[in-house]
Order: sequence, then structure tokens, then C-alpha cells
Amino acid sequence: MIDFVPDPALYPFASRWFDSPAGRVHYIDEGTGPPIVFCHGSPTWSFLYRHIVKALRGHYRCIAVDYLGFGLSERPAGFGYTIAEHTVVLGELIDHLQLDDFVVMGQDWGGPIGLGAATTRAERVRGIVLGNTALWPIERLANRAFSAIMSSRPMQRRILEQNLLVEQFLLGSSGPTLTAAEADHYRMAQPTKEARYGLTVMPKEIRAARPLLEDLTRDVPARLGDKPTLAIWGMRDPVFPPGACIPRIRSTFTRLRIVELPRARHFVQEDEPDRIAEAIVERFP
Repeated sequence: MIDFVPDPALYPFASRWFDSPAGRVHYIDEGTGPPIVFCHGSPTWSFLYRHIVKALRGHYRCIAVDYLGFGLSERPAGFGYTIAEHTVVLGELIDHLQLDDFVVMGQDWGGPIGLGAATTRAERVRGIVLGNTALWPIERLANRAFSAIMSSRPMQRRILEQNLLVEQFLLGSSGPTLTAAEADHYRMAQPTKEARYGLTVMPKEIRAARPLLEDLTRDVPARLGDKPTLAIWGMRDPVFPPGACIPRIRSTFTRLRIVELPRARHFVQEDEPDRIAEAIVERFP
């Protein structure tokens, strides 16, 4: 387990725990009202949603999870840390909490993970919120090149030994503007080489998770395509560029509302949390 204790001034939430069959999962469960499940991507954790949860917990029951290998959750031996496995564990948490009529929000890998759990529970899903993400096999050459490079032995070693994904891609010059204390909360959630193994798997999944993404391409329109959906897009995101992604989102959901964030990049929850919270309240009053 990670022994880092978040600063309550920055992360003013009670930690909760779910003993899944695969390992002990950390999550927060704040407020009362219609439930919303918040799903992060890589290399973040539930801390990413702190501003949004604070803004919404007076209106909704806000549940934000740390996947195994991320945040304060366990790093169990024998767990593969694949998108498919994270999806199963998230579904187990949703069932454990007996959530009904819930909204699921996902950004980055949180999109496939959240929707993967939601497709098999479609009758219990109220609606969907998507940040910058992809729900289909990732064919864009830049993304696949990133996957190949980050999957190489030297780069895998840098992810483990130098916390590369956090230091360069989250906290680097192209990342969101954070205080030193906020940046440390991302660093300390991945404090050691041993803790970071889950991070090494995520770049590989851009190519390896193709079967799961092909299933989502079929299952999401069939099972969730008519659910009220909100897409909140960082228009300066180089990872999931709006010109390539928004048309596919439009073709997937029939009851879609889009909010464009002109100045936001990939980590929209850090760049525009207030606008995201406002859009959720407007879409799911």
C-alpha cells in the first residue's frame, strides 16, 4: 500500500476502501444525491477530480476511484494492470456500492474503463460524461508511435526509475498549471520504482487493448448510445485532438451535448474544473 497521506487542505475527503478480489481499492464517496462515478486516466488518480467533487458534492453523490496501481490503491502481485482488468474491478466497485441510476464520467483511459463497466450495467446508467478520450481502436500514428516508444525497454525503465509519465507528461511544460504542493500529490502517489509498475502497462495498452476497444465500438452505441451524454473537450489537446475525436463521439451518442473548452489541453479536470462542474449540473439537473 502507499503510505502517502494527502493534505486535507487540497484533498478534503475521507478515504474509503473496497476489498476487490484482485486487491484493495481506494476511493472517495462524498455528498448525497444522484451518484456520479469519476474515472481517471494515466498517470493520475482521484486527486484529479478534487475541484469537481468539491463543487458537486452538494448536489450529487460523488465517487472517485483510484485504480489498482494508482493513487492510494494497492499494487497487488499477479495483477496485470490492463484496461480490461481495471474495467472489471470498477464494475465490482459499482456493484458493491449498489449504484443505480448513476452517471459515469471518464477522461483519458477513464473513458474506456468507465464505459466498459457501464455497458454491462446499462439498465442502471443514467448518463455519461466524457472528457478527452477515445472509445475505439487507436489508429492515429502519433499515439501508436508513443505506445511503441514508451513500451521499449529503455523507456519502461525510465517510467519505473524516473517516474517519467508523471514528471514529463503530467508535470512538464505542456501539462496543467499546478502549485508545488499539487504537483507533489501526483508524485507521491507514485513514490517508488515498485509502486509504478501499473504505469508501465498503460502505454502498451494503446495497442494491446484493441480487442476491448473494438468491443466498445460495438457495445457503446448499442447499449448506451441513447443515454443523455455530455462531452467536455479540451480543444488544445494533442493526445485526443477534437477534429479527429468529436465527430466519432457525435456518431456514437444520439442525445449528445458538447462543451468545448478553448484553452484546455489534455487534463481538462485541472484546466477547467468549474466549467466542467457547471456543465454537469446543466446536463443532469
